[in-house]
Amino acid sequence: MSSRGEERFEHSRSRRTQVHCIFGNTMAPHPVTQVIIDFTAGALGGTACVVSGQAFDTTKVKMQTFPTMYRGFFHCFTSTYRQVGVRGLYRGTTPALIAHISQNAVLFLSYGLCQDAVRFLFGIDKRKKLSDLQMAAAGSLSSIFSSLAQCPPELVKCRLQAMHEMEASGMIPGGGKSTVGTVMKTVMRNNGPLGFYQGLSSTFVREIPGYFCFFGAYELCRSTFARHMGTEKDGIGVLPVMFSGGFAGACLCLVVFPIDCVKSRIQVHSLAGRQQGFMKTFLGVVRTEGFLVLYSGLTPTMIRTFPANGALFLAYEWSRRFMMEAVGT
Repeated sequence: MSSRGEERFEHSRSRRTQVHCIFGNTMAPHPVTQVIIDFTAGALGGTACVVSGQAFDTTKVKMQTFPTMYRGFFHCFTSTYRQVGVRGLYRGTTPALIAHISQNAVLFLSYGLCQDAVRFLFGIDKRKKLSDLQMAAAGSLSSIFSSLAQCPPELVKCRLQAMHEMEASGMIPGGGKSTVGTVMKTVMRNNGPLGFYQGLSSTFVREIPGYFCFFGAYELCRSTFARHMGTEKDGIGVLPVMFSGGFAGACLCLVVFPIDCVKSRIQVHSLAGRQQGFMKTFLGVVRTEGFLVLYSGLTPTMIRTFPANGALFLAYEWSRRFMMEAVGT
């Protein structure tokens, strides 16, 4: 092979190797292309997350907002199925898809940009990989932006999921058909556009520390697998990636679950005219029902978190890798 041919081969091989790197790659595509890749991969990850765990999420919201109605996860799950059918367990799927697609698309788009921000703040060279702690900080920063995209569709989702309980408890009149459209019209009529951001402060309180733990646990778990397997983090394979995602989701849930419970109550009970902020709702629940009630719905959440977050990261990592390789060829 001629020296020029060898140079071309080495350049091509080097380019492919560099493109394989999912985080901290030394040779990134054009910034606009990178944004599109991160956004698309995040959206695909969000879709996978919803498809694999929606029924458990519905059960969680019902138990968080009406804990005295159900004796536990199994009672809530079977009661919903018996009274409303399978569609009752998948109520709110459309806004859930919108919420997760928008949240994860913005989250992973911001995650890449926030890594650059962390490099700038700490004076780290662009060619050097960030530590797991620094990646966690980037994830925490990115959650600020994703919360703004997530709050409106999540409010609609939570209200649809708890509509049966709201009607059964007499908090709202029953008999009407509840759809995404009717819930949105009610919010607009009663509160205007800002009504979709009820629960935003509790979303911030939940997401900022939560995603520090989420991304920190994910990167730490991947690093541990890579060290034991004697490879790079990007070469650990499907099952370790899924386990790392599930482990990250479990850490997120355990840290922020009481905050998530308060957020769900604010978003659902505000439909009946209760306009209370995060601290007022939190203190009211603790004073009247006790602290442990804030963990209502933890069982379905923990059952859901491993397959849902495993699917999230698997879809994100592999779709992103595929697109990065396509750009590099």
